[in-house]
Amino acid sequence: MGFDIIKGNCIEILDTIEEKSIDMIFADPPYNLSNNGITCHAGKMVSVNKGEWDKSLGFEEDAAFYEAWISKCKKVLKDDGTIWISGTNHSIYKCGFILEKLGFYILNDIVWYKPNAAPNLSCKVFTHSHETILWAKKNKNAKHYYNYDLMKNMDFEEDKLKSKGKQMRSVWSISSASKTEKMHGKHPTQKPLNLLTRIILASTKDNDTVLDPFNGSGTTAVACKIIGNRNYIGIEIDKNYIELTNKRLKSVNKE
Repeated sequence: MGFDIIKGNCIEILDTIEEKSIDMIFADPPYNLSNNGITCHAGKMVSVNKGEWDKSLGFEEDAAFYEAWISKCKKVLKDDGTIWISGTNHSIYKCGFILEKLGFYILNDIVWYKPNAAPNLSCKVFTHSHETILWAKKNKNAKHYYNYDLMKNMDFEEDKLKSKGKQMRSVWSISSASKTEKMHGKHPTQKPLNLLTRIILASTKDNDTVLDPFNGSGTTAVACKIIGNRNYIGIEIDKNYIELTNKRLKSVNKE
């Protein structure tokens, strides 16, 4: 199976990918959270800033960026393909609005509940303990793929909200990425392997091609490798995270 990690800005790289060649897209775009605030990590107060790439440029520019990459994703997505987009309240509503603006049809909004979420230090709001993941197809009449039987009968040990043999609901209890998953290096927004494994199993078939326009630490790639029989294209602007992805993929090959 093909695994291709491309260095560059996704806005530019997406133009080089063949139209209607991708079966499924998982996108974990910047949430624009780096606003000089604070958060809790390992029991300590730390800066919430993750890097220049995560700073908000204001509503209009942030929304224009989201629309630019989502519209390009639509061009490379097959007519029966689907896209998943993760976010928090800082970003996900812009993404949802733009999806509908561009003609997508939202199938689900998944609540990814984090049982090990960090405590809230400001004590002025409810503790943030979930992210929203939108799942959409190119239009309302598109025939998308959903592995209903597997999602109904597969036993996901960590998810206490799911019982084997019952329909899978839209609230998923999955802990944040473990230390083991970060043994080769860290990314500030790294998603847990269990989350991406479930998404890929639910919405792709053997020999499908998966695209991640914000590759990061490569969790989508690693999940594809572990599941097997999936092609993968990742786009990443930082060479350090490309190296991290390659280390993680090599580790899978050794197991």
